[in-house]
This record gives sequence, C-alpha cells and structure tokens, in this order.
Amino acid sequence: MALTHAQPLDLINLRPLGAELTPTRSHSLLRTDRLQLMRIVLLAGQGLPPHHMAGETCLQCIEGLVVLRTSAGEKVLQPGYAIVLPPGEQHALKAEQDSSLMVLMLQHAQAA
Repeated sequence: MALTHAQPLDLINLRPLGAELTPTRSHSLLRTDRLQLMRIVLLAGQGLPPHHMAGETCLQCIEGLVVLRTSAGEKVLQPGYAIVLPPGEQHALKAEQDSSLMVLMLQHAQAA
C-alpha cells in the first residue's frame, strides 16, 4: 500500500501521541519538491546512528526526551524545544524516554 502524504494547505496533526506512541512507527507526513515533514518515533533506548542531511533540518521534540549528538556536542531535546541543523551536519539521536520528534527537512532544488 502506498504511503499517503498530506498536501499543501492540509492540516497536519502534530500533537503528542501519548498512549498511541508505542505502536506508532516513524513516517513521512508531507513531501513536496522543496521540503519533507516527518514524525520520528523512538522508544526508550532506541536511536539513529550518525548520519547527515543534504539540506537544513529542523528537529522539534513533541514528547519524551532525546539526546542529539552533533559536532557541537550533545543537546537534550525535550517537549517544546527545537534545533536547526546546517546542511551536511552529521548527527545521531538516542531516546532516553519513549519520544516523538517532528523533523522538517529542506530539499535541494532540482536542476532543470
């Protein structure tokens, strides 16, 4: 089954998942030519290994507690906090608690 993305001008629910967090998987919410919006779900102890994104990326903690490792050191993301990563910034994530993050990634413009 193909993943259904929201479209521009659609409302997108970013509320905390609460009791629904554990069975929810990470998924893409919206994708256009210029940006992608994802909800990343990490259960306590889970993480994402070091990686980087080509464009600027904004991470916002919706619920839980996540440690972000970057070249600038460790930052703790908790509900209501966000951080912007510059293009190419290698980073890794580790959830200290069951957590969900909103991730907004700017895409490189496609060559015509």
